[in-house]
Amino acid sequence: MLRSFVTRAAGLAVAAGFAAAALSSDEQRSARVVFADELRAGRVGEGDLDRPEVASAVATRPVPPAPVRNLQRLAMKRGAFDVETRNLGPFAAARRAVLGPDAAGPPRFFVRVDEFPLAGAYDESERRHAEFARFHSILTEADVPYLIAVSPEVADSYLDPSAKIARRLSDRELEILRQLSDEGVAFALHGFDHRTRDRRPRRRSELVGLGVAGLSELLDLGLARLGEAGIQPRVFAPPFNRFEARQYELLAERFDIVCGGPESVPLFGFHRTPLWRGEAIYMPAYPPFYGASDAVAAASDRALAARAAVPIPVVLHWAWDAGSDWSGLERLASKLAPHARQWDELLAT
Repeated sequence: MLRSFVTRAAGLAVAAGFAAAALSSDEQRSARVVFADELRAGRVGEGDLDRPEVASAVATRPVPPAPVRNLQRLAMKRGAFDVETRNLGPFAAARRAVLGPDAAGPPRFFVRVDEFPLAGAYDESERRHAEFARFHSILTEADVPYLIAVSPEVADSYLDPSAKIARRLSDRELEILRQLSDEGVAFALHGFDHRTRDRRPRRRSELVGLGVAGLSELLDLGLARLGEAGIQPRVFAPPFNRFEARQYELLAERFDIVCGGPESVPLFGFHRTPLWRGEAIYMPAYPPFYGASDAVAAASDRALAARAAVPIPVVLHWAWDAGSDWSGLERLASKLAPHARQWDELLAT
């Protein structure tokens, strides 16, 4: 039996004890994301969103202390941390409080794809290019808009922090990016060359350990390289999904959307998504909407059945489907297609 995350979350706003008060600036902007369709259509006004259920759902939470962050990640891995209830449920409850029975509808999926080129693909391979072309064709033929995270250089031995060799994008890779741009794919900057600064598997990151000057230099160079290719990304997707809490402010100054994933939790904590945080939308994706196609498809089925018309970040890795018969991705694409949205819609908020 389907246990609706919407039903289970119905009492969260009341339990949180929020008093009716004006929403903060971040909360107002976050509410606009959750109610974007209704605001555009004039079905609700800004004043209609000033409710305790909305304030509870979109409240900006502080970065929790390290022990709490680690417990959140452990619980997520073990399945005890129900992201559908903790994230989608409060959004759905806020929508019901404002819209009543008109709150129901299909979710809005925002699809991000990691990574191009494939991390560690220092030696080019026509097989890899063919696999990515197949992945892209499945999504585009199903009419699923998506965003791709692009690294401007490709590191050799990217899991070795002491290695130094990297290469620029090849003519073939630049040609693929031009094709993607012509076909309406959105872009994120995905670090610089995806080389980890820490060899330990649970601490791999291209960003952790960089100060303001070092991070600024990495971002400047990455944006310049993609700019040479005609790409001006307004979204940042950190390699390995890891960045330090102190780095968020700088990332938010440079980009309109900062992405993350399950690996972000031990460093930044669990936060509902997508929500405005400072100068950017913070938009991590979490399992089960971050994962292999079959798992994402099952979660999408639950969201569609629940009729919770909320924004849902989805993350796919094209290489995870490569080598399969592509049937899982084809099934997922057919489910997402009617309800997947362009990233420009989020950027417009």
